[in-house]
Amino acid sequence: MTVVNTRGTAPSYLTEGRADFPAGFVWGAATASYQIEGAAAADGRGPSIWDTFSHTPGKVAGGDTGDAACDHYHRYPGDVRLMAELGLHAYRFSVAWPRIQATGSGPANPAGLAFYDRLVDELLAAGITPYATLYHWDLPQALQDAGGWAERGTAFRFAEYAELVHARLGDRVRNWATLNEPWVSAFLGYASGVHAPGVQDPAASFRAAHHLLLGHGLAARALRAAGAEEITLVINSSPVVTPAQVHDPGAPVTEADAEAVRRVDALLTRQFLDPALRGHYPAEVLEIVERHGGTAHILDGDLETIHQPIDLVGINYYNPCVVEAGPGEPANPAWPGTEDVRFGPAEAPVTAMGWPIVPTGLSRLLLRLAADYPEIGLIVTENGAAFDDAVGDDGRVRDADRIAYLDGHLRAVHAALEGGADLRGYIVWSLLDNFEWAEGYRRRFGIVHVDFETQRRTPKDSALWYRDVIQRNGVRGPE
Repeated sequence: MTVVNTRGTAPSYLTEGRADFPAGFVWGAATASYQIEGAAAADGRGPSIWDTFSHTPGKVAGGDTGDAACDHYHRYPGDVRLMAELGLHAYRFSVAWPRIQATGSGPANPAGLAFYDRLVDELLAAGITPYATLYHWDLPQALQDAGGWAERGTAFRFAEYAELVHARLGDRVRNWATLNEPWVSAFLGYASGVHAPGVQDPAASFRAAHHLLLGHGLAARALRAAGAEEITLVINSSPVVTPAQVHDPGAPVTEADAEAVRRVDALLTRQFLDPALRGHYPAEVLEIVERHGGTAHILDGDLETIHQPIDLVGINYYNPCVVEAGPGEPANPAWPGTEDVRFGPAEAPVTAMGWPIVPTGLSRLLLRLAADYPEIGLIVTENGAAFDDAVGDDGRVRDADRIAYLDGHLRAVHAALEGGADLRGYIVWSLLDNFEWAEGYRRRFGIVHVDFETQRRTPKDSALWYRDVIQRNGVRGPE
């Protein structure tokens, strides 16, 4: 796949022919509760760490908060109609823990459960399969006040919350994800502090990572006992490569660079998949944890609990992780234990986030995971891009950059399928422009444009293109 980019024009991913996907391949779109729901104080919802963080001056671009977001809490029927018009098979949403338990423990809030009850019914009536994620970063603030994910008790509270949600929705929802991107929760939340709860404590970040995994295991066990049909752990993952390997996987690498790659890959991917799927931590991770507070928080029996049978690993892919040996470099704040590692950019066009566009990284990642963990099915649970698009005078949003991005990545998904990956579906990020965490509202990932003042939804050209992909179950060849 060749990447051609001229500044100011859409990059083109040049391939030949059309890519047809197998029958039954799932096409969907995703959102997250705090990013779209709004109604932050409605119907008994308690505050989350993202409410607190976004209301802290200087933490979010523009001083933005998720107080209103896309007002999906009140506008969900129209949003589901949009999904149906686009032909989506699946909608991946997250449940807001503070709507179900305002303080993170105790009985369920009936009004909070009722919202998701209505949403699920609306989806099913439209012929759309609900994919529920139980944790997409909005921890109840009361649990953070008691230590958050750095404290062991949070894992047990999470399992109790999972049981409450499944008890209400489990008769209609068969696809359950426990956690979304535990690396982000642990290391951007507790190491670098650029995400909620804004803690900067490397030792706490490793405790948080372990307790997130423990919560996953406890919740997975509870969900399975309650009859859940399909359980998923969603991670953010990337191929970790040297600069020379971004476009040439076979490029030679020095032993020092190879060590940097192994270490970062252990922290990003194997730190989560090895415990969940193998029942042990990578040796590289344990060595780093020993230097950052020790391993006393990993108790006997924890890894057995974490290693629960699950059905799928969800993959959120945006770009490769580019590293090389950097003697004397201090550890990256988000990556405790990465002394002497230099993180660098990739030689590639970039999105509005500054993230390099490397579709081949997705096929490389999927094939690597299929080879390393052949017993587990895979699903792309997030993939998408932010670009500076706007509604034109004619009411149309021409986002050719995003179409090119999605086209390239879908071809990468198809290549992974042809390479033998057990890949069940593709869920684009995101259905709607939304509150993009620390970036606020200035970054637009949606295939549907949202005017945050009027809450008007406008399907972008990419949404119509994606609708056609779904109808054809494939990507067209060049015209």
